[in-house]
Amino acid sequence: MTRQIDAWLTDMDGVLVHEGHAIPGAPEFIRALRDAGRPFLVLTNNSIFTARDLRARLATSGIDLPEESIWTSALATARFLADQVPNGSAYAIGEAGLTTALHEVGYTLTESDPDYVVLGETRTYSFEAITKAIRLIQGGARFIATNPDVTGPSLEGPLPATGAVAALIQAATGRAPYFVGKPNPILFRSALNRIGAHSMHTAMIGDRMDTDVVGGIEAGLETFLVLTGSTGIDDVEKYPFRPHQVVDSIADLIARV
Repeated sequence: MTRQIDAWLTDMDGVLVHEGHAIPGAPEFIRALRDAGRPFLVLTNNSIFTARDLRARLATSGIDLPEESIWTSALATARFLADQVPNGSAYAIGEAGLTTALHEVGYTLTESDPDYVVLGETRTYSFEAITKAIRLIQGGARFIATNPDVTGPSLEGPLPATGAVAALIQAATGRAPYFVGKPNPILFRSALNRIGAHSMHTAMIGDRMDTDVVGGIEAGLETFLVLTGSTGIDDVEKYPFRPHQVVDSIADLIARV
């Protein structure tokens, strides 16, 4: 490591868990962070679930952490909107993770002349809701999306996700969304602000070059790529940027906490 690392950010799926099971070393890594009193956050582009939901999901896999240590694209989106237009209004397409986050920052959810159309992830995208979003954007609402991921996983195979539906709405309106989630550095910056950490002394652990690593680099963080998720070792050379270090799994970083 080239810097002193005082705080840690880590992706969830592919780094801590895979298909509902803890990746070896993940519970021990989180325990080491908590025992050492290190500031840390678990980041996810998933906007479906609340932090409380995700905490329960991680607990069933043996990873114990408070819900305050989870930062989702929905929470970051809500924080961004609250900074832009305090106590504003939004037409939201998404699940409880998104609607709860918007309510908690003082936003009103409405179908009538909202400040923003906010697109999140859901397993049940409605043609009626998408049509409403298109008409509201054409009527002047600004277009925000929680994350750019075009597909999400399921037991039956890939599902269309936020990025794919955002492309549909963009094609119909001619208005591109502003994506808050990874790889946008604003998600990492909001995470740093939440734990009071400085980018110079914070590391990001991820399993994807195109979201975790590039976003971490652009936010000025030390970056670690683990090979337990989406990106394989042979894939690294395909990108014009590199993580600071590639490790087999999060277990290799326990001693560095």
